Amino acid sequence: MLFLLAAHAGFAAVLPRWQRRIGRTVWIVAALVPLAVVAWASTRAARVLEGGEYRESLSWAPSLGLTVDLRLDALSLLMLWIVAGVGGLVLLYCRYYVERDAGSRAALLVAFAGAMAGLVLADNLFVLYVFWELTTVASFLLIQGRGEKDEERRAARQALLVTAAGGLVMLLGFVVLGEAAGTYRISEILADPPRGGAVPAAVVLVLIGAFAKSAQMPLHGWLPAAMVAPTPVSAYLHAAAMVKAGVYLVARLAPALAETGPWRPMVLGVGLTTMVLAAWRALRATDLKLLLAYGTVSELGLLVALLGAGTRTTAIAGTVMLLAHAAFKAALFLTVGILDHQAGTRDIRELSGMGRRMPALFAAAALATASMAGLPPLVGYLGKEAYAEAFLHGTELPVHGLLTVVLLTGSALTVAYAVRFLHGAFGGRPGEVAERAERPEPGFVAPVAVLAGAGLVLGLGYGATAAVANAYAGVYPPGPHGPYELSLWHGFTAVLGLSALTLVLGCVLHVLLGRRVRAVPRLPEVQRVFDRVVASVNRLAVTVARRTQAGSLPLYLTVLLATVVVVPGAALVSEVPSLGSPQPWWSPVEPFLAVVVLTAAAAVVFTRHRLTGILLAGAVGYAVAGVFLVRGAPDLALTQFLVETMTLVVVALVLRRMPARFSPGRTVNRMRSVRLVVAGAAGVLVTCFTLVASAARTEPPVSEGYAHHTSETGAYNIVNAIVVDFRALDTLGEIAVVLVAAVGTVSLVRVGGRDGAKASGGAEDSGAAGDPSGAGNTGETDAGGGRPRGRFPTARWDEPVQTWLPGAGERPGGERSVLLEVATRLLFPSILVLSLFLLFSGHYRPGGGFAGGLVAGQAFVLRYLVGGRADLGAAVRVSASAVAGAGLLLAAGVALLPLLLGGAPLEGTVLTFRPPVLGEVKLATSLFFDIGVYLLVIGATLQLLSAVGVSLSLDGTASDGPTAAGDDEEEDAKKEGSPR
Repeated sequence: MLFLLAAHAGFAAVLPRWQRRIGRTVWIVAALVPLAVVAWASTRAARVLEGGEYRESLSWAPSLGLTVDLRLDALSLLMLWIVAGVGGLVLLYCRYYVERDAGSRAALLVAFAGAMAGLVLADNLFVLYVFWELTTVASFLLIQGRGEKDEERRAARQALLVTAAGGLVMLLGFVVLGEAAGTYRISEILADPPRGGAVPAAVVLVLIGAFAKSAQMPLHGWLPAAMVAPTPVSAYLHAAAMVKAGVYLVARLAPALAETGPWRPMVLGVGLTTMVLAAWRALRATDLKLLLAYGTVSELGLLVALLGAGTRTTAIAGTVMLLAHAAFKAALFLTVGILDHQAGTRDIRELSGMGRRMPALFAAAALATASMAGLPPLVGYLGKEAYAEAFLHGTELPVHGLLTVVLLTGSALTVAYAVRFLHGAFGGRPGEVAERAERPEPGFVAPVAVLAGAGLVLGLGYGATAAVANAYAGVYPPGPHGPYELSLWHGFTAVLGLSALTLVLGCVLHVLLGRRVRAVPRLPEVQRVFDRVVASVNRLAVTVARRTQAGSLPLYLTVLLATVVVVPGAALVSEVPSLGSPQPWWSPVEPFLAVVVLTAAAAVVFTRHRLTGILLAGAVGYAVAGVFLVRGAPDLALTQFLVETMTLVVVALVLRRMPARFSPGRTVNRMRSVRLVVAGAAGVLVTCFTLVASAARTEPPVSEGYAHHTSETGAYNIVNAIVVDFRALDTLGEIAVVLVAAVGTVSLVRVGGRDGAKASGGAEDSGAAGDPSGAGNTGETDAGGGRPRGRFPTARWDEPVQTWLPGAGERPGGERSVLLEVATRLLFPSILVLSLFLLFSGHYRPGGGFAGGLVAGQAFVLRYLVGGRADLGAAVRVSASAVAGAGLLLAAGVALLPLLLGGAPLEGTVLTFRPPVLGEVKLATSLFFDIGVYLLVIGATLQLLSAVGVSLSLDGTASDGPTAAGDDEEEDAKKEGSPR
């Protein structure tokens, strides 16, 4: 079973590429996957129909109890036949119908078939939900197509909103149900159904999700709207497969939950109401697809009522109708597709005489329509007889007499719109449309004929149909009149009379209405309600955003912190007495550091200068690093020192584009006290939470386990062992986030800067023709203070470098700091050596890849400060993105390499060598992972420097900034007219 799901995913991935080589044959290749599933399921049918089952399980996160559990039983076998069988025929049909985007659409249909297969095989509520939502996504993509038409985008959004919202409600129901049952395995819930407590609430939530997926009223509006999708999509997703997901869920859980209070009233009330009202609405439709869409909604209501009623006879009837509906409704949708494709219309008012023009198609459609109307000897007749028997004599059902009347009314309406469909599509004399319509190719009609013929085969071979139905219905006890047996002839019974009555009433209703569509009273349009709800939500969102999104970062932070203080703080109040007796401090230095932290933090609130505020915030960080050092965490202290230093430098560079002082504003004095109170409360909350969490510890700290196993990694530094060995997966994810953040920052700065430069004319456009450097090379100065105007040219790496000490608001070309320049050039190699020392010594003493990378980054920052982008480009001759990407690639490669050697991912080992002279040398393979971290941190630092430099240059207040070791050097050299 897992292999089948993987095959769907694999074929979906490669079909678009294959389509370029094999053309329309791609549809035949795509059809092989679901047809293979049909064959596989058939080989296991004997055991399953005898009451057996097949199970498979894949451990996902065993420690969390998360596994992918699959189970093949009678119901999933039936659904698998429907999903895969209809899917294969639809894919073969698409070879003649789909004219463009064949590869992508074939891939989506195969992916959808795989998602549906996973849904019906899932034996875990969460696994079922995952596949449930995958079908929703596939439906959205198939309805929208290319999204060229507004109606396609609108219908796709509506389907996504309704079904996804229903899925979220259903997920909540799954959680409640699983907790009540003590398990999320579906088979275990069926074996020991939960009762009482929150189970009725879970039933309501689960059924809402099922009703949304299976288009039950009043959540049905998305299905008729989805008819803008291509006809094969409508035939497969919205008639035979996806909309059956809700029906399947009802059938799956009914044996366990049918006796729960809300279950039967909901499934019978909603299902039969939907059956009658949707069938009535179908009589007004003039578009054949829309007629079939409302007919589908009606029959889905019938299936929900039958499979949810919770009796043996209704289960047999529901199973038979499930088979029948998949066959005749898919056939009829494909029939409409052929008519539309060949005649150019599907409007009943324009079609006439198509039966004589396309006799083979007419014969297949007539057979499918007869099954829909319930004529013998078709499978639809078997189902009709069974559900009439179930409700007429179903004394175990509440008010079964009234339910029988409603059911037969819906059946009569079904006959009426079935006759309307057949007569409207094929009746009458050949008209202009029929005369110009081309006859379809035999291969185009073949899938319709196979599906229609299946209804006849399943009816005549009712023994096989009964075997499938009884295998599922066997979980219910026999009714008061004994077990019901499927048969084409039960004698002259009341059920036979009622069945004939529905046929007569349906034909009479069609004759009375004729083509007078307006004679059918109009029902309230759900689509208008949906549109008004969406419009109201949009208006509410705009109103709320207008009131809450004031564009003030301090306001947002105040609201967030206040929420954190109020919500978790209220729960923490009860725990305050359990703070224990914490030790005030471990070292006499700690009170001094605490005073520094509090004083600097308070001073930040009252400062008027931006740079002063950043320096004070840095003082807080440095003092916290001192606390780490005093507490015996030199690794954390070193990292904190380096991060604070890097942050101060980068933020100071960014501040050069901003005013030196904070703008006072009208709300500063008014809100300062509020912000001060909120910030103080947040600090108190964090302090109390830390003390409560420390006092509540009952188990030994995890660090003891790490300390016990550190020797296995060959390390003496437990912190580094945790980072690159025990928790290496976390580190890999964190460095990936660092890289993504750096790339995103650079991209945002560059895109925003280019837009700003275009809007303001750009510095590049300010120079005279032939002067690539703009006004900066003319020696012109502005009137304000003799500073050169325009953009400063970028020096080549081999030219004399103009150095400067950037200050707030200063332009390059100011006073040189010879001392800083000389010191930097002397210390630069030493700092790099120090970074390498920290990298390689991290396994034994404070250091590691992250600390070493930050030290190396500081060296490049210094190089940038004294020499600008050209000097930095001369120091590192490869691009920043290459350095960062190489780091991530190396770390990921080290993580995956053990898999090739038969080990576990991220598994490390210690290699021992005995070279001459050196003696015994030990090398931990996790060192290479640390080297990857080192390179990535350096690359991310260079990218951020590039972003800062570009940001400053766009404002014209500083140099072009560093190229991040060559990222933009060539591009800027072209702009300045100098060769690289």
